[in-house]
Amino acid sequence: MGEVAYIGIGSNLGNRLRNIKKAIQYLKDNPQIKVQQVSSIYETFPLSSIPQGYYLNAVLRIETDLNPFKLLDVLKGIEIKMGRIKKGDLKNEPRIIDLDILLYGNLKISTAHLTIPHPRMWEREFVIKPLKEIAPEIFEKYVDNKNY
Repeated sequence: MGEVAYIGIGSNLGNRLRNIKKAIQYLKDNPQIKVQQVSSIYETFPLSSIPQGYYLNAVLRIETDLNPFKLLDVLKGIEIKMGRIKKGDLKNEPRIIDLDILLYGNLKISTAHLTIPHPRMWEREFVIKPLKEIAPEIFEKYVDNKNY
Protein backbone atom coordinates (compact mmCIF):
# COMPACT_ATOMS: atom_id res chain seq x y z
CA MET A 1 0.00 0.00 0.00
CA GLY A 2 1.02 3.64 -0.21
CA GLU A 3 1.40 6.53 2.20
CA VAL A 4 0.80 6.78 5.95
CA ALA A 5 -1.63 9.49 7.03
CA TYR A 6 -3.17 10.56 10.32
CA ILE A 7 -6.86 11.41 10.47
CA GLY A 8 -8.62 13.32 13.22
CA ILE A 9 -12.15 12.15 13.96
CA GLY A 10 -14.79 13.72 16.18
CA SER A 11 -18.51 13.81 16.92
CA ASN A 12 -20.77 15.76 19.25
CA LEU A 13 -24.26 15.05 17.93
CA GLY A 14 -26.39 11.96 18.44
CA ASN A 15 -24.73 8.76 19.63
CA ARG A 16 -21.18 10.08 19.43
CA LEU A 17 -19.43 6.75 19.99
CA ARG A 18 -21.57 4.97 17.41
CA ASN A 19 -20.89 7.79 14.93
CA ILE A 20 -17.14 7.41 15.35
CA LYS A 21 -17.30 3.63 15.03
CA LYS A 22 -19.47 3.91 11.91
CA ALA A 23 -17.06 6.37 10.26
CA ILE A 24 -14.11 4.09 11.06
CA GLN A 25 -15.99 1.17 9.50
CA TYR A 26 -16.61 3.21 6.34
CA LEU A 27 -12.85 3.82 6.16
CA LYS A 28 -12.13 0.12 6.70
CA ASP A 29 -14.60 -0.75 3.93
CA ASN A 30 -12.62 1.31 1.40
CA PRO A 31 -10.15 -1.00 -0.40
CA GLN A 32 -7.68 1.87 -0.84
CA ILE A 33 -7.47 2.58 2.89
CA LYS A 34 -6.05 0.38 5.62
CA VAL A 35 -6.81 1.54 9.17
CA GLN A 36 -3.66 0.60 11.07
CA GLN A 37 -4.27 2.10 14.48
CA VAL A 38 -6.97 3.95 16.41
CA SER A 39 -6.19 6.01 19.49
CA SER A 40 -8.25 5.97 22.63
CA ILE A 41 -11.37 8.11 22.43
CA TYR A 42 -11.28 11.33 24.43
CA GLU A 43 -14.17 13.49 25.56
CA THR A 44 -13.39 17.16 24.95
CA PHE A 45 -14.97 20.56 25.45
CA PRO A 46 -16.14 22.29 22.24
CA LEU A 47 -13.99 25.14 20.89
CA SER A 48 -16.91 27.35 20.00
CA SER A 49 -19.08 30.13 21.30
CA ILE A 50 -22.05 28.23 19.80
CA PRO A 51 -23.81 26.31 22.61
CA GLN A 52 -23.24 22.58 22.02
CA GLY A 53 -22.39 19.31 23.68
CA TYR A 54 -19.01 17.78 24.38
CA TYR A 55 -17.11 15.99 21.62
CA LEU A 56 -15.66 12.54 21.43
CA ASN A 57 -12.36 12.66 19.52
CA ALA A 58 -9.69 10.25 18.36
CA VAL A 59 -6.84 10.00 15.84
CA LEU A 60 -6.41 7.23 13.28
CA ARG A 61 -3.26 6.05 11.57
CA ILE A 62 -4.07 4.85 8.08
CA GLU A 63 -2.17 3.67 5.05
CA THR A 64 -3.63 4.63 1.68
CA ASP A 65 -3.09 4.49 -2.06
CA LEU A 66 -5.18 7.65 -2.43
CA ASN A 67 -3.47 10.98 -2.98
CA PRO A 68 -4.35 13.58 -0.32
CA PHE A 69 -7.02 15.26 -2.47
CA LYS A 70 -8.78 11.96 -3.22
CA LEU A 71 -8.51 11.03 0.46
CA LEU A 72 -10.15 14.34 1.36
CA ASP A 73 -12.95 13.52 -1.10
CA VAL A 74 -13.47 10.15 0.61
CA LEU A 75 -13.56 11.76 4.07
CA LYS A 76 -16.05 14.44 2.98
CA GLY A 77 -18.14 11.72 1.32
CA ILE A 78 -18.32 9.80 4.60
CA GLU A 79 -19.36 12.98 6.43
CA ILE A 80 -22.16 13.56 3.92
CA LYS A 81 -23.24 9.89 3.97
CA MET A 82 -23.51 10.10 7.75
CA GLY A 83 -25.69 13.22 7.59
CA ARG A 84 -23.29 16.08 8.19
CA ILE A 85 -24.72 19.29 6.80
CA LYS A 86 -22.57 22.41 6.77
CA LYS A 87 -24.49 25.55 7.61
CA GLY A 88 -22.66 28.29 5.76
CA ASP A 89 -19.24 29.36 6.93
CA LEU A 90 -19.75 28.69 10.64
CA LYS A 91 -16.57 27.42 12.29
CA ASN A 92 -16.67 24.79 15.03
CA GLU A 93 -20.37 24.10 14.64
CA PRO A 94 -21.92 20.95 16.14
CA ARG A 95 -21.45 17.92 13.91
CA ILE A 96 -22.47 14.31 13.66
CA ILE A 97 -18.99 13.48 12.35
CA ASP A 98 -15.84 15.39 11.47
CA LEU A 99 -12.92 13.83 9.60
CA ASP A 100 -9.73 15.83 9.01
CA ILE A 101 -6.41 14.93 7.42
CA LEU A 102 -3.84 15.92 10.03
CA LEU A 103 -0.69 14.60 8.35
CA TYR A 104 -0.03 12.80 5.08
CA GLY A 105 3.47 11.34 4.91
CA ASN A 106 5.96 14.21 4.84
CA LEU A 107 3.87 16.32 2.49
CA LYS A 108 3.23 19.99 3.00
CA ILE A 109 0.26 21.29 1.05
CA SER A 110 -1.44 24.66 1.17
CA THR A 111 -4.43 25.18 -1.12
CA ALA A 112 -7.85 26.74 -0.68
CA HIS A 113 -9.33 23.28 0.02
CA LEU A 114 -6.55 21.42 1.82
CA THR A 115 -3.70 22.31 4.15
CA ILE A 116 -1.31 19.63 5.41
CA PRO A 117 -0.17 19.53 8.13
CA HIS A 118 -3.56 20.59 9.47
CA PRO A 119 -3.07 24.28 10.32
CA ARG A 120 -4.46 24.22 13.86
CA MET A 121 -3.66 20.70 14.98
CA TRP A 122 -0.94 21.72 17.46
CA GLU A 123 -3.33 24.14 19.18
CA ARG A 124 -5.86 21.42 19.92
CA GLU A 125 -5.53 19.10 22.87
CA PHE A 126 -8.06 16.75 21.23
CA VAL A 127 -5.49 16.17 18.46
CA ILE A 128 -2.27 16.37 20.47
CA LYS A 129 -3.22 13.83 23.14
CA PRO A 130 -4.41 11.00 20.84
CA LEU A 131 -1.63 11.63 18.30
CA LYS A 132 0.98 11.48 21.04
CA GLU A 133 -0.61 8.21 22.21
CA ILE A 134 -0.38 6.38 18.87
CA ALA A 135 2.60 8.14 17.26
CA PRO A 136 4.94 9.73 19.79
CA GLU A 137 7.73 9.82 17.20
CA ILE A 138 5.59 11.92 14.84
CA PHE A 139 4.55 14.18 17.67
CA GLU A 140 8.19 14.74 18.68
CA LYS A 141 9.30 15.30 15.08
CA TYR A 142 6.85 18.14 14.59
CA VAL A 143 6.63 19.72 18.02
CA ASP A 144 10.24 19.39 19.16
CA ASN A 145 11.57 20.65 15.83
CA LYS A 146 8.80 23.20 15.28
CA ASN A 147 8.44 21.51 11.91
CA TYR A 148 4.89 22.63 11.17
